[in-house]
Amino acid sequence: MTAAPDKPRERALDLFRHGPFRLVFTIRFASQTANLMLGVVVGWYIYDLTGSALDLGLIGLVQFMPALLLALHAGQVADRVDRRKILRVCFAVELLTPMGFLVLVNVPQPPLALFYGLLLVSATARAYEAPALQALLPSMVGRDVLARAIALSTSAQKLSVLVGPSLGGFIYIFGASVDFGVCLGLVALAGWCALLLPPPPFAEAAAKRDRNWGTVFAGLRLIRGNPILLGLLTLDLMATFFGGVAALLPIFAKDILHTGPWGLGLLRSGPAIGALVMAVVLARWPVTRAAGRLVFLGVATYGVFTILFGFSTNFILSMICMCGIGAGDMLGQVLRQTIIQLRIPDDMRGRVAAVSGLSVHVGGQLGQFESGVVAAWIGAVGSAVVGGVVVLAVVGVWMWKFPTLRRIETPDPPDAPDPPAVPKRE
Repeated sequence: MTAAPDKPRERALDLFRHGPFRLVFTIRFASQTANLMLGVVVGWYIYDLTGSALDLGLIGLVQFMPALLLALHAGQVADRVDRRKILRVCFAVELLTPMGFLVLVNVPQPPLALFYGLLLVSATARAYEAPALQALLPSMVGRDVLARAIALSTSAQKLSVLVGPSLGGFIYIFGASVDFGVCLGLVALAGWCALLLPPPPFAEAAAKRDRNWGTVFAGLRLIRGNPILLGLLTLDLMATFFGGVAALLPIFAKDILHTGPWGLGLLRSGPAIGALVMAVVLARWPVTRAAGRLVFLGVATYGVFTILFGFSTNFILSMICMCGIGAGDMLGQVLRQTIIQLRIPDDMRGRVAAVSGLSVHVGGQLGQFESGVVAAWIGAVGSAVVGGVVVLAVVGVWMWKFPTLRRIETPDPPDAPDPPAVPKRE
């Protein structure tokens, strides 16, 4: 009993000494950083080329549609094919994007359609990459350290949010070709790490399972029939839809906080900073009790800091609120993912991950539209405050509607079967 307090720290450090986890972490960071850099560089280049806001909007549309249309099929593929092979094929395809951009930016008057075509290719590959990578993580680490692994793996994504856009913007002063060259190197790094991944325990069995189209919707049926999964995913969807303030940050930065582009950049980085801090806390002290209530606490924290941000007229207070939004979101996100991953069979993880990713993607995109519409009606402050209040109301309703979720004590169910052996790196 006296040795128990030292155990979490030891295991948290061991995760980065564990080859398979280190590879997954690197894949996620390198791939996400490259994608965010491409978004910044391509957006700037196209706007500099055309001066059209509509052309900028088309960038978002081209990248949104594959995730929307292919999510369910991508989840099925992730459950029917060796997930390492999926990642390797995806990164091989994604390499074509920065390579193509390198050619286009050195061609006089390049056709704009080719830029969108390359973005479409990249977004299609990423639609298959996301559920495969998320579903692969549990089989790369032990069940007892999965919560820490999810926290640290998610922190890789948040770190890329901090590094990717700023790095892309800074390197652009040396020319777009340098930016695309760095992106090419990051995707190649992710692909190389995917080649080094050891085989997960389920790989051979998964390849023999049926692949009929009826199984595409199995993830939806599983979620609909499980109150815990349904409650967690719909809670995330509603909070993302109503609580987002990202679309309103330029208004707050310029008209309310009276700061410039540098201030806007700091506000955008605030949630990632808060999320990284919370990830470190959860990796060091993983949740072992009251997990369901802490999920609701995380979402409620997200809502409270959204309200405070709406009322704030002080830049420092607004930054604190943005960090609080990120911390609350990370607390809920890590616990949601851990509870879900530990309650579904391995051969369903890809399809459930696809549905989860789709709900977040759609909720985030539509949530930005909702924020803009409400802001046009009652102002940016009213939109943020109302959004935060609705999030708190959703927490209350969901606590009443899903009592089973509220009563979850530990992320790992007490009757969970023993997991298969965790692969080791030579």
